[in-house]
Amino acid sequence: MKLSLSVLTIVFIFLFAIYIYQGNLIYFPGKRAPTAEETRVPELQTIALHTDDGLTLTAWYSPPSLPNMPTLVYLHGNSGHIGHRSKSINFYLNNGFGVLFLAYRGFSGNPGTPSEKGLYEDARAAIRFLFTKSVPNSCLVLLGESLGTAVAIQMATEYNVGALILQSPFTSLSDVGKYIYPHLPIKWLLQDKYESFTKIHRIHCPVLVILAGNDKTIPLQISQKLYDAITAPKKLIISPNKEHNALNESGAIVQFMHENVHCM
Repeated sequence: MKLSLSVLTIVFIFLFAIYIYQGNLIYFPGKRAPTAEETRVPELQTIALHTDDGLTLTAWYSPPSLPNMPTLVYLHGNSGHIGHRSKSINFYLNNGFGVLFLAYRGFSGNPGTPSEKGLYEDARAAIRFLFTKSVPNSCLVLLGESLGTAVAIQMATEYNVGALILQSPFTSLSDVGKYIYPHLPIKWLLQDKYESFTKIHRIHCPVLVILAGNDKTIPLQISQKLYDAITAPKKLIISPNKEHNALNESGAIVQFMHENVHCM
């Protein structure tokens, strides 16, 4: 009996620790701001974004260099900084598109602690900034990668944007958690849910989904389930031999925007 109680106590402490410190298992922010050399996107200017909950965040922005071209709101995943996406960002800029790269709260030297609610606030601040630059809704394109796809999907339910691009999306954080930790009651432990599957049917703009065929972080079947639930005009690209962090379909993204985004 004592042994059973000891085991139960250990299990309870373990689960309680996961509940309290789960942010450390979800978000892996780079705490310091990247240097100019690390950024590697000289065309982008540093800007300040102001969130409704009182934070001032550093982000990077360059308007379109060609007329009637859309602006990408780049919503990154749960780790890294702008320098890790410099190749793609430079490609978009060189093709005349505008780019706003958002570093979430707690990332890249920004204040605050990342959370689902907080990341949504950060993305709203980025979109409001573009409105001050007279970027119309039809010229806004949300590009989310991994965790950022959930942020992009939420924003696409709130704003009538020109297009939505999802790289390695997922149905919900609990579905991904069950894949990684199959023996834990993940659904009941998670505070941040990121339930994209329940929202995706509310999106009406064109959607491009890009998947890695050899993704060991977000299983292909989870991403495929989300794609199948999209009722808006959609396109699917699967890179068969790519892994989660190796996707680079910038050319396909540019082509998709040319075909589907019509700035007015």
